[in-house]
Amino acid sequence: MKKGIIAKKIGMTQIFDEQGKVIPVTVVEAGPCVVVQKKTVENDGYDAVQLGFGEIRAKRVSKPLAGHFKKADVALKRTLKEFRFEDCSTYNVKDIVKADVFAAGDIVDVTGTSKGKGYAGTIKRFNNARLKETHGTGPVHRHAGSMGACSSPSRIYKGKCMPGHLGNERVTVQNLEIVKVDVENNLIAIKGAIPGPKNGTVTIINAVKKA
Repeated sequence: MKKGIIAKKIGMTQIFDEQGKVIPVTVVEAGPCVVVQKKTVENDGYDAVQLGFGEIRAKRVSKPLAGHFKKADVALKRTLKEFRFEDCSTYNVKDIVKADVFAAGDIVDVTGTSKGKGYAGTIKRFNNARLKETHGTGPVHRHAGSMGACSSPSRIYKGKCMPGHLGNERVTVQNLEIVKVDVENNLIAIKGAIPGPKNGTVTIINAVKKA
């Protein structure tokens, strides 16, 4: 990992390129993030940098976590994330990481928590087809349908599409392009959609599948 940052999703809009083509983008407030802790191979067994993002009231922070921030001599932060950069030696505690770590044209991966949609059926959850609505199908045309074979194997195979909880899980969207970076306001415009609701916290790193 070469670079990364914690951001807050602002919302979606559209911008126009030089040829006049419309580009749907998601605007995020990337940073400023502060380095709260620096982990090394000698002390922790690996190299990493812990970044903090977002303000929070003191009454919302536990005593052990408050001591963690006090040791680093930084303000209380709402979100803490570790990044295993290729060269962590260039970072020190209390350093500020801003949106200018990325530039227009960079390809990134965005990780966030998807919107929770509660209990959902197989049609909404897995895009299953409905059963026929005539010839005695009855009031079950949105049910899952056949569950498997008969006496052999006498069970339902693992992985069967079943109703259940949908959303509210960690999701990563890969290979998104950064269209614009506003360094003064710490805003980044990312082409396409990213996981989560407005004001949700996301993590942006350079893409792992593209150079």
